[in-house]
Amino acid sequence: MVEQARTASPAVRSRRLDSEREQAILRAAYELLSETGYQGLRVDAVAARAQASKATLYRHWPTKAELVTDAVRTCKAAEAPLPDTGSLRGDLLAWFDDMACMIRSEEGPLLAGLFMALHTDPELAAQLRRMRESKIPFAETICARGEARGELRPGYDTKLIDEIVPAVIFMRGFALGESVDQPYLEHLVDDIILPLLRR
Repeated sequence: MVEQARTASPAVRSRRLDSEREQAILRAAYELLSETGYQGLRVDAVAARAQASKATLYRHWPTKAELVTDAVRTCKAAEAPLPDTGSLRGDLLAWFDDMACMIRSEEGPLLAGLFMALHTDPELAAQLRRMRESKIPFAETICARGEARGELRPGYDTKLIDEIVPAVIFMRGFALGESVDQPYLEHLVDDIILPLLRR
């Protein structure tokens, strides 16, 4: 009898939700994440809003970090496509402007809350890191095109962009509430990023 239970358990866990049900649960999780933040999000509240059982949620998302990561991946606004303006400077300006627009949107506080939670929840940090690594590496792609056009010499460090720009835009636009307008983005590109890439 015990053996039967053991063999049946993986089958139960592997049962997939239908798409509509899954979307309802992930949408409920995303909405509550926006309202309460990651720390305040409770699985039973998600289940209640989605009119699902807690057992269903735990069967498909064993941890809160997995549920939240899937909700963000599924429900957040579509990321802007990789810019292709014909120049390295133009691509960087367009990309950084997309970042600034995201910070100013309703998703800004939600994502800010997730970033803060990374320091206290290693599993969430690992889940979001894997999600980020699965995306197109914008910095590498934009800089490689710039090198092909002769705008960059080999040896530049694209990690500098990811280390500097999101933090600067987030701090200025969200934490300090200052404008991240076109003149500021031009300063960021012309006075900081391009000199670092070309040094």
